[in-house]
Amino acid sequence: MNFSFSQRSQFGANIFNQLNDKKLARLQQGLPVYNLSIGTPDFAPDAHVMETVAKAALEPENYKYSLTELPRLIEAVQAWYIRRFGVELAREEITSVYGSQEGIAHIAMALCDPGEIILAPSPCYPIFSIGPALCGARVEYYHLDPANDWQPDLEGIAPEIARAAKAIIVSFPSNPTCAVLPDSFYHKLIEFANKYEIIVIHDNAYSEIYFDGNRPGSFLAYPGAKEVGVEFNSLSKTYNLTGARLSFLLGNAEIVGRFRDVRSQIDYGSFLPGQYAAIAALEGPQESVAAHRAEYQRRRDDLCGGLNAIGWKGVCSKATMFAWAPLPAGYTDSAAFCAELIERSGVICTPGAAFGPGGEGYVRFALVLPEEKIQEGIKAIDACGILKK
Repeated sequence: MNFSFSQRSQFGANIFNQLNDKKLARLQQGLPVYNLSIGTPDFAPDAHVMETVAKAALEPENYKYSLTELPRLIEAVQAWYIRRFGVELAREEITSVYGSQEGIAHIAMALCDPGEIILAPSPCYPIFSIGPALCGARVEYYHLDPANDWQPDLEGIAPEIARAAKAIIVSFPSNPTCAVLPDSFYHKLIEFANKYEIIVIHDNAYSEIYFDGNRPGSFLAYPGAKEVGVEFNSLSKTYNLTGARLSFLLGNAEIVGRFRDVRSQIDYGSFLPGQYAAIAALEGPQESVAAHRAEYQRRRDDLCGGLNAIGWKGVCSKATMFAWAPLPAGYTDSAAFCAELIERSGVICTPGAAFGPGGEGYVRFALVLPEEKIQEGIKAIDACGILKK
């Protein structure tokens, strides 16, 4: 039988599954691997969070549909946003999602009819463009300028595209470019959104992983932000809870409410032990957040400083759990380079091409190995001679 599939099925396996296959093949040969590809924290969740999950998991009532968030969870999110960003949120301005990736994958369903435009950055994390496309939206890229610290080039968006667009996705601290933005940009973004009547979708998943004391804020903290947009924030990287899929959409009540209604057609609420985990993380001690941030900075220093020292220039990171690097001299194809790097050194990083057309010419490293392993990986890169092409 000949099967016919939708255009949505043409994306294929994501890049991280492909890199994992290469990792497994190398391990089967007994060769060393330094996996700096996928951004899964290697730190354990806090003990009090795991104990809360264990206790909640023993309650039979917690296996029923939750349908909505626990009132205490909403209160915990509200208190955290006030404490961290000085932003007050009403109940109707908050809804949970199964991780920011799931939220971004579905939000276009509430915003766009098929064929309508959503603006996505280039380069960007893949779901920023794939999510709208899966919802039937048309994706138009806007440029992140490497010559200007990867700031979005709003002026470069054609007026006719801006007028037609329903929403713009913005994400800072940025994955993959590891850039942060000055306050002046957010004022400009809100002005842009009002001028063209565009909804802003801000992904703030890395708000707690920043370096050199450059503490980022929330889009929602800027005057007028709630009138034009919403923000995703996640517990995944802040509290090392990636598998628990605990994130929130916050901001404009009308957008949040419409999105909540759409998701209610496909969702019966977050697993209750997960909700209790989120409460414990948000309300509990925060010392581990600072400790892990400091460790990420040490890893950043080791990776960026070490690679620059052996001749791989331009590797940098201002925030997130990643580092962004131009391809070494003599290389132009990021996927081919990453494949060669794995074969010759065992170091796995992600080709920039996986992050859209603006990512070609770069690679991304995840800071997910201890310092000594990162140092070993740098030595392996140096020894294999790939930088001497």
